Amino acid sequence: MTPQEPNASAPQAQHPDTPPRIPVTVSITRRVDPSRLPEVTHWVQAGVNLANTYEGFLGSGWVRANAHSHEWHMLYRFADAASLEAWEASDDRADWLYEGRELVEVSRVERRTGIEGWFDEPQPGVPAAPPRWKQAVTIWLGFFPLSLAFTYFTFYLVPGWHQLWPLATVLITTLLLTPTMTYFLLPFVTRLLHPWLARR
Repeated sequence: MTPQEPNASAPQAQHPDTPPRIPVTVSITRRVDPSRLPEVTHWVQAGVNLANTYEGFLGSGWVRANAHSHEWHMLYRFADAASLEAWEASDDRADWLYEGRELVEVSRVERRTGIEGWFDEPQPGVPAAPPRWKQAVTIWLGFFPLSLAFTYFTFYLVPGWHQLWPLATVLITTLLLTPTMTYFLLPFVTRLLHPWLARR
């Protein structure tokens, strides 16, 4: 068995004049040799530690459908396509995959970009996603302070803001807050609350 992952095309690196970097999440399903679980666990952790030394690495995790499942669903996330490609093209990763060639084999690889995948489960039927009320609380915890800060800023520092046409203020507000929430606050809050979100 070999752990070589299909070389699916990742999104191309962003041009400097394009919008902010878009995080890329990779979901991998690996079949594990059931007789060598301690070795597999050590090998997976070694890969996480290695990826953590690369710029743009945002985290990883794995889950099984049940205690007897031989399929492990693994996730790892990088800040953008360029940092992901640097990791996937590295000699460190190639050596790590070679070390695990007899421990696991890859059966499925999927890439997701942006906000997609933050709460998604890596495989249908795997109970990895937190309850929707926890997702709602997470989003609110990011949106409330952002909205409060923006309201304070415009009220005190932008003369005449509240005399503008309501449609214009709503348009400007959503144009500014939506990307800020998507690319910065939501990833930060999700990482901060990960232990609580993962608790069933």
